[in-house]
Amino acid sequence: MEKDILSAIEAASDGFSKSQRKIAEYILSNYDKAAFMTAIRLARFADVSESTVVRFAVELGYSGYPEMRRALADMIRGKLTSVQRIKVAKDIMGSRDILTHVLSSDIEQIRQTMEEADSGKFSQAVDAIVQANNIYIIGMRSSSFLANFMGFYFNLLFSNSRVISECPDSEVFEHMLRLSKGDVVIAISFPRYSKRTIKGMQYARDVGANIIAITDVRVSPLTELADIALCARSDMISFLDTLVAPLSLVNALVVAVSEKAPVDLYERFETLEKIWDEYGVYEQV
Repeated sequence: MEKDILSAIEAASDGFSKSQRKIAEYILSNYDKAAFMTAIRLARFADVSESTVVRFAVELGYSGYPEMRRALADMIRGKLTSVQRIKVAKDIMGSRDILTHVLSSDIEQIRQTMEEADSGKFSQAVDAIVQANNIYIIGMRSSSFLANFMGFYFNLLFSNSRVISECPDSEVFEHMLRLSKGDVVIAISFPRYSKRTIKGMQYARDVGANIIAITDVRVSPLTELADIALCARSDMISFLDTLVAPLSLVNALVVAVSEKAPVDLYERFETLEKIWDEYGVYEQV
């Protein structure tokens, strides 16, 4: 369902029952909180039954409440400020054990990512990377660690990859000065989406490079600029987003690329092991 969920609620409001109207009014007034509520919690705040909340979601065209909740969360996650995130997180977690809540959330994000994964697009991304003349990996702010993690392993596989992470706006283009058609740009960003990453993607599109986006949902601003978009769920936890599922996706991409890369992995890592051993890179245990 691509239509903005708030607009859909307003458009359908005339046909709502009295109880459904209560739900609609609560969501429209408190969408930043409702997006992260369970059906039971939303029912309590709207003063209706849980079954009414589920029927409300179906009435709007969703398969059930979880899909409606995800649509609402996807719409607003990139718009919330850090202060709003902290307030929402406190309301969500309440007195719950933080460790259990965070680990459970991470497990759920990986599960959803597996269910929604597009193996066809994943294979296309792998082929594009392996066949690229040069590989540019862009990741700013919290996504910089994902970019650097991917770049670390790609540097072991290729001699033509580089990472563009924390740098001023102008330097993004300086790092991409030699970008051309036949190159691949892997752009990584999650809410709140980095403008520098998006500008880098726009430049890549202008020069005709192939663009792979790694982001959270298909309505992300990165997907509009990408030739191939790979999505991994990222849920909000206080002022930060969990990036466990995105890291799993990066792991899968690195492993798949290594299988197709035109290098002898055994020979490459035998050489590396000798170097690491000779220069004492790792502690002997």
